[in-house]
Amino acid sequence: MQEHRPASAYKIESPSVITIGTFDGVHIGHRAILKRLVAAAEKDGLVSVLLTFFPHPRMVLQQDSSLKMLNTLDEKKTLLAQTGLDHLVVHPFTHQFSRLTAVEYVRDILVNRLHAKKIIIGYDHRFGRNRTANIADLKEMGATYGFEVEEIGVQELDDVAVSSTKIRAALKEGDVSTAADYLGYPYMISGTVVRGKGVGNTWNYPTANLQPSESYKLIPKNGVYITQATVDGKNTFGITSIGTNPTVGGQTRTIETFFLDTDTNLYDQALQLEFLSFIRDEETFKTVEALKAAIKNDEKIARDFIDNLK
Repeated sequence: MQEHRPASAYKIESPSVITIGTFDGVHIGHRAILKRLVAAAEKDGLVSVLLTFFPHPRMVLQQDSSLKMLNTLDEKKTLLAQTGLDHLVVHPFTHQFSRLTAVEYVRDILVNRLHAKKIIIGYDHRFGRNRTANIADLKEMGATYGFEVEEIGVQELDDVAVSSTKIRAALKEGDVSTAADYLGYPYMISGTVVRGKGVGNTWNYPTANLQPSESYKLIPKNGVYITQATVDGKNTFGITSIGTNPTVGGQTRTIETFFLDTDTNLYDQALQLEFLSFIRDEETFKTVEALKAAIKNDEKIARDFIDNLK
């Protein structure tokens, strides 16, 4: 898969079949659409193109800082590369871009730049300035500019919407297992290991404090999870606590992982943490000794879970 950013960087002259959207999560519903896109490209001798926009339009037009995404852009690119897609076009969404008329957008980007011969798009797709144009308008423009429009029907789009909704709802409840079922892979958080307070070191439970790479990334609810990551080239399991560490007077939300059976120093290293299972909610313990006992029990639960994977 080749990435092109912005659309003007796309220099491929071959006729294309295009789909358009955020594809946040690249979950099983999205993959079904992309499989259809790739199959159509192969059948008709076209190249397959996904046109997406970054930042998310709501972040620009509504300045919605509360909007949280399932993927960072880098995570999304990695997932899309696994689908057989030929080209990913990431176009910056700006106020200026949002003012393009429907005709300007279709003519200048989809036709003249991306060489669309077929567009596979949802029945409810809207586009152009103030989102005034719909799929009927797109079909009319197709007749003018020489491309075909294939509708993604109600049921398939509903499946996509339901998957996204259920994934977000599950993560907000800590249900990472359900999220993984809809995603088709374990939910992940990518970032850099930064220095924490070092309290875990004094208890024989040294932790890696992960700073997510992007503030818009959705973080699962506070609690304790079984996770995995690649450490020193090996798949390594861990126990991850998301929360403020209230027992020891913490106030800042952190993502701290105690990796089992490794003592590698991970400071300043990039890390991708995958969430496998929920253990328990975050708790405030009356004593530090009670917290240590809970951590010991968390480790037993995690090791039993890992043994059952083998």
